[in-house]
Amino acid sequence: MPSVVVFGGVITCSMGTAPTSLITTSNSTVSASYIPAATVMDYAPISNIPTFVLCKSTTNPTTIAATAAASGVYTMGPCIPATSSPWSPGATKTKINGISVLTDSSKCTCSYGGSISITYAGQFKVSAS
Repeated sequence: MPSVVVFGGVITCSMGTAPTSLITTSNSTVSASYIPAATVMDYAPISNIPTFVLCKSTTNPTTIAATAAASGVYTMGPCIPATSSPWSPGATKTKINGISVLTDSSKCTCSYGGSISITYAGQFKVSAS
């Protein structure tokens, strides 16, 4: 059974260069292991999903600009996540205020081609179904 993701859970992007911590803003009342639990609606760029430092994607405008500035030599640009839809799949039965709880098997997609996944839920005692 997947673990419930909480504030501070570790997330990575396939196009990013470093992991970061998830920030939960959709829930402030329900906790898992005494830490606020996340929902699938915690997907907003910067507010919920901070930067992954640098972006490897050749479709990211910052990478395009950095490469142009380096006279065409591929150069990674700063990561500014571009997520536009909730995490999926989320828990099927476990919900907070009618919204599916985020689990460590959920993924989120960046518009620049990155796949964002959960590396560590932030706790391992509470599961969701």
